[in-house]
Parts: sequence; structure tokens; C-alpha cells
Amino acid sequence: MASSKPSQAIKPECDKHGQDLILYCPGHLMPCCDECISTSHSKCTGITSLAGVVDKTKIEKSKESVETNINSILNLLGSLINNKSKNIKRGENQYKDIQKSIKEIRKEINNHLDHLEKKLSKEIDTIWNQEKASATDFISEIEAKKKNLKEMKEHLQTVTTHTSKLQSFLGVHQIEQQVHQCQRYVEDLDDDERTKEVDIKMKQNDEIEKILNTLESLESLGEVIVIKTEVAMKIEISVGRELKLVPLQEQSNINNMTMSLETKIEINIKEDISDMICQMDGRLIVVEYSGKVNLLTSDGKLQKQLPIPGKAYSVTQINQNTIAITYPHETAIKIFNMENETVTKVITLDKQCYGLSFSNNSLAVGLSDDEIRIIDLEGNTQKSIQVENESGLYDLVYCNDRVFYSDFIGYAVYCYDESGKQIWKYTQDLSQPYGLCTDTYGNIIVADYMCHRIIVISKDGQNSKVLISEEDGLNSPQCICFKHNESSGFICDFQGKNLTKFNFSIK
Repeated sequence: MASSKPSQAIKPECDKHGQDLILYCPGHLMPCCDECISTSHSKCTGITSLAGVVDKTKIEKSKESVETNINSILNLLGSLINNKSKNIKRGENQYKDIQKSIKEIRKEINNHLDHLEKKLSKEIDTIWNQEKASATDFISEIEAKKKNLKEMKEHLQTVTTHTSKLQSFLGVHQIEQQVHQCQRYVEDLDDDERTKEVDIKMKQNDEIEKILNTLESLESLGEVIVIKTEVAMKIEISVGRELKLVPLQEQSNINNMTMSLETKIEINIKEDISDMICQMDGRLIVVEYSGKVNLLTSDGKLQKQLPIPGKAYSVTQINQNTIAITYPHETAIKIFNMENETVTKVITLDKQCYGLSFSNNSLAVGLSDDEIRIIDLEGNTQKSIQVENESGLYDLVYCNDRVFYSDFIGYAVYCYDESGKQIWKYTQDLSQPYGLCTDTYGNIIVADYMCHRIIVISKDGQNSKVLISEEDGLNSPQCICFKHNESSGFICDFQGKNLTKFNFSIK
């Protein structure tokens, strides 16, 4: 009975339209009804009869293939669980090591302070004992003088008694000479250092005040950071449903990347270009600087200008049929439906808007020259990132919770996270970087306008490599984009004369 339930639940009808499933789309590998074809698969080729596909299909073989895929995915998920469990255990050990390190830091600081305390206390003992001994000896010396003077006084009373006048004169004269010596002693004391008052004080090291101020401003002994290393697997299922696992990390080394120019196409838009994207269906959208939005075929031929009023600047794709474009002079973003060719929404902003990128159901938009704002598709602000920049925020990419943008006046490419923290700034050998995009591994591909070259910057901002240069036939690249889920794309020059197709590969 349990085995019969799935077959009873399966209906040969379209869940969406309620019509019989009579056709099959080989491009999407799915059965369709007539209405499915007209609404969702009108541009698909090779539509065929579902009955014919069913007749040719070996069910048992398909079943085995599906089961193989299920097992492969189960193995992958099991491997991820195992790896994450090991990760937790490793994290526990790292947690204990950090706690130990904190105590070691405090112990090291305390030990050094104890050493300085003992050193200073010893110095106090030495200096005070010297001063105390000197003062004590001085008192003893003065006491001796006082005793001597008292004896002279007593002698003075008896020297004139029962003596002749001559004897009295000589006795008084002798005592007078001794008194004169004591007077000179007292007079000399005026210049004697020993008569000065002695106070023992500590002159604090000037560095102590700096250290105390630093300690007051010190918010922590360190920062606990989480380093996330990509170990996830990219799953590829071929038309034959063969499951392939490709480790992302192994293929992200920029030194293994190469780029070659394939064909150069004259588009002659005759206006300067500000932005370009490659849509999911392979067609291109090229935006004139403060001008029109042009739709090109997948082979670079001008198909038409989209009927959107205003002076556009930057464009991004939201889904299969929807794009968003910035209009700086209107301080607005317009959402445009490609299928119906209508503006479905206008998001009004409070500043001029330039660069635009879509990710995680949100738009990142460059406002003037100092703010990147993350907004939802209703225009509500989710985050505001204040950035460092010398030129306008004309070219930016939003992906993997980070925003990358080029500063052509400051000769730099920046990376910020959503919290507003600058992750890195790359400036090496750049000369007016303009358009940029990311590859599937998170590395940044930059069109360096003045140097006539395309460079790749590693996702951590530490390394770079020149992929294409003027020697390869490249001239004044302004925009660059990848074709959807492909290792090829297009480069457009600033004046909109040429569109160059490139191939991108990893050795």
C-alpha cells in the first residue's frame, strides 16, 4: 500500500494551469502544458511531444540515475555534517586556547609590572638610606659643636676666677678664638648642602601617563575573529544527470587564471558607455552615459532601445524578466519589466544615485561619493555604509554580503562588508579603474581604463594578475561582464564603439 501512494498522487496535469501535460522542454528538462510553453518557454528551442519522450525513455535506467543522484547528494550532505562536527570540536579547542592566551597576556603584563615595582622599590631603599645616613651624620656633627660650645661657656666662667689679669686675658682670648672658629663653621653652613630640607618624591615616567591613557581607551586585550574558509562543494548535474563535485577552493588561485580575446564586434552606439550587464538569457544591456538603455542580442548586435524615459546610468538584473536602472538626475531607481516593457516601480532617493547591483533580494546603490545604501525592492533602507572615495560611486558589485567598488580618481578598488567595515583597499599599479565584476570564486575582475588592461584581484585583496593588456589588442576598457553561468563574457570600451568577447579559463 505504501508503494502505491506516490503513483496515486502523480497527476498528468499541470499544477499551475490545470491542463494536460503533453509537451516537453529539453532545455529545462520538464514536462509542460500548452500554456506553460506560451508563458514560460516561448524562447526555448527543441520543444517536443511528451509522449515521444516517454516512449524513448528507459524508466528503470532513469530510476537508477535518479537513485544515484540521491545517493550522491546524501553522501555530500553526510560529508558536510561530518566536517561541521569536526569543525565544532576544533572550535572547542580553539576556544580553550583563546581563554588560555587571555590569561597568559594578563600574567605577562603582571610579571612585568611586578619587576618594575621591585626595581623601583630597591631604588627607593638605596636613595633613602643614603640621605638618611647623611642627615644622621650631620646631626652628630652639630651635636658635637654644641657640646664644645657649652664646655667653652663653662670654661669662660672660671677662667677669670683666682687668676691674674694676664692669665684672665689669655684665657678669654683663647676661648674667643675657639668661638670665632664656631662662627665661621656656622657661616659656612649657609653653603652646605646638608642644611637643605630633604623630601623623597617619585618622578613618574612620562610614558606611564601615555600607557594609562592607552589603557583607559583600550576596550579589549584583543579581538576574537571568525575566519571562514570555503570548503563547500559546487554541484554540477549534467544533462545525463551525472553529479559532479568540484571543490571551490582548489580553483580560486588567480595565478592559474587566463583570459583571451575572441572576437571584436562594432556596435557603434556613438555615445559614451557607463554600464553593461549580460542577462540570464544571454542578451546584453548597454547603458549610455546619462542616456538610453540599449538591448543587444547575445552575439552583440543592437536589437533596440528600451522605452524608458530619462537619463540612465547603471543597470542590474533582478530576475529573468526584471532589471533595475539608476537615474542620477531624478535621484531615482526604476524597476523595469523586460517582457511587458513597462516601468513597474520607481524608488525615489534623497541623493543622486549611480552604481547599482542586486544580491540577496536587495539592491546596493552608490549615493553621491560617500555612501553605499542597501535597500529592499520597496526602497526601504536596510543598511547605510559610509565609505572612503575620491570619485563618485559609479561602479560597484554587491555579492556574498560584501560590496566592491572602484575609485578611478583615487586609483583604488575597495571592499566593504555590510556592517560598514573596510575589509581591504587595493591600489597597486592601478590607473583609473572603472567597471568591475566578480567570478564564481569571489575574485574581482577590473577594467583598468588608462592602462588598457583587465586585471583580477584575489578575493582577499592581497594579490593581483594582469589577464589582458594593450599588447593583446585591448583599448580603453570601460565595462566588463560575464555571461550567466559561463566562463566567457564581454568587454565594452568607453566610447561605445566596440564590444569584445573574451574567454576565461582556469588551468
